[in-house]
Amino acid sequence: MSNKKRILVIDDEEAMRHVLTSMLAKEGYHVKACANGDEGMKALDEDVYDMVLCDVRMPGMDGLTFFKGIKKKGHHLPVIIMSAYGTIDTAVEAIKEGAYDYISKPFRQDEIILTLKKAEEREKLTRENMRLREAVEKSYSFSSIIGKGPKMQEVFNAIKKVADVRSTVLLTGESGTGKELVARAIHYNSVRKDESFIAVNCGAIPENLIESELFGHVKGAFTDAVKTRKGLFEEADGGTLFLDEIGELPLVLQVKLLRALQEGEIARVGSAAIIKVDVRIVTATTKNLAEEVKEGRFRDDLFYRLNVFSLKLPPLRERSEDIPMLIDHFISKYRERLGINITGIDRKAIELAINYSWPGNVRELENAIERAIVMAEGDKIKENDLPAELKEGGGGQLVPLADDGLSIKKNSRNLEERLIRKALEETGGNRTKAAKLLEISHRALIYKIKDYNL
Repeated sequence: MSNKKRILVIDDEEAMRHVLTSMLAKEGYHVKACANGDEGMKALDEDVYDMVLCDVRMPGMDGLTFFKGIKKKGHHLPVIIMSAYGTIDTAVEAIKEGAYDYISKPFRQDEIILTLKKAEEREKLTRENMRLREAVEKSYSFSSIIGKGPKMQEVFNAIKKVADVRSTVLLTGESGTGKELVARAIHYNSVRKDESFIAVNCGAIPENLIESELFGHVKGAFTDAVKTRKGLFEEADGGTLFLDEIGELPLVLQVKLLRALQEGEIARVGSAAIIKVDVRIVTATTKNLAEEVKEGRFRDDLFYRLNVFSLKLPPLRERSEDIPMLIDHFISKYRERLGINITGIDRKAIELAINYSWPGNVRELENAIERAIVMAEGDKIKENDLPAELKEGGGGQLVPLADDGLSIKKNSRNLEERLIRKALEETGGNRTKAAKLLEISHRALIYKIKDYNL
C-alpha cells in the first residue's frame, strides 16, 4: 500500500464514477468508487480514507443521509457534496451539518482538484493547530526540563546531538525521572517537530489489544473489530512514536516491532497488505533490558536495534542542586492552575525537600508541591504542609540555606559549593578524584574552585 491520499467516490452514475476515478488517479490519488450510500458506508467500515466525494441525489440512501450516518458512526473526515441543478438546497443543508464543501454539476476538472487540495490543506492546518495548542499548554523546549546541574547538562547535550538523526533512542531510568518529557523534547527539537508525536505505554494496554493498537486492524479481524482502524504507527507517520515501558512488550509482538523498525513497513491485524511508514522510534524502560535479554524475556536482536543511542536519566536524589528550581517551577504552575496565591516556600520546608531521597523522583516532588499548595494556610509553603514522609525519611544531615533569603540562584550555588568542599575533603584535595565523585569534568571543577575561591 502506498502513501497516496485515499478518496472515496460515491455516485450512482457509472459514467461519473469512471470520469472521477480516472481524473483523480492521474492527480496521484488512490480512488475507491461506490454506486450508492450503502456501499460507501460499508467501504468506510472496511478501510480508511482521507476524503469523500459524494453525490446528493442517489437511489436508496441519498448524500445527506449518508453524511449524517457516517457522523453518527464517528468517521471524521472531509466530505465534499456533489450537487446537480435542483439539489443545491440539500447540499447547503449538508454544509450546515458539517460537510466541508459542495460542487455543482457539471464541474470543471480544475475546480474539483482545487476543492480537494483546499480540503487537504484544512485538515493539515487542523492537525497543526492541535499540536500547537498542545505545545502552548506544555512547552517541550530544553527550558521546560528543569535542571542546571552537571547531570542534566549532559542530558541536554545528548538531546541536541540525537534530535535530528533517525536513530532509535532508548531512555532508561527510574520511574518519575521525566522520560516522556525528554522524548517530547527530542521530537520538538527535531526536523519532525511539525508532525505527530504519539505516546503509548506498552504496559498499560492488555496483551490481546496491543497489536491492534500499534498496527491497526481491518473490519472483522476479531470480535470487536466492527470497522477498519489505523494503528499508532500510521498515526505517527512522518513524526515520532514514543513506546514507554518497552520492556513490557510481549515476545510475539517484539518480532513485529523489529520488522517495522528494519523494513519501515507494517500490516494491520487481519490483513496481508503492506503499509509503508516513516516513523522515528523513541523507547523508554525502567527495566534493565540487558538482564531481560539474558533471562529470555526480551529479544536480543530488538534490544540491539533499540539501543543505538541510550540515555540514562538521573534520579532526583543524585541532582539535589536542581530541587529549588523545580519547586519554584511547580509553585508557579499550580498557583495559576489552582488559583491559590502562594508566593514561595519557607526555609525549613525547602531544607526538608533538599534532604529527602525522593524515591518517586520529579513526579513525587510535583505531587508533593501541588498538595502543599492546597494545604497551605498562608502565602508560603511551610514544613507542616509537606507530606509526613519528608520528615520521617529526610535521608541525611540538613543543608542550611543561604543567610540572605530564599533565592534559588544563591541557594543552588550554596549547595554546589558545599558538595565541592565535601568531595575535596573526601579525596584529600585530589581534584581528579573529586571531579569523578562530583561527576563533572576536571576542567569544570578547576573553574568552579576558582569561582568559589576554594
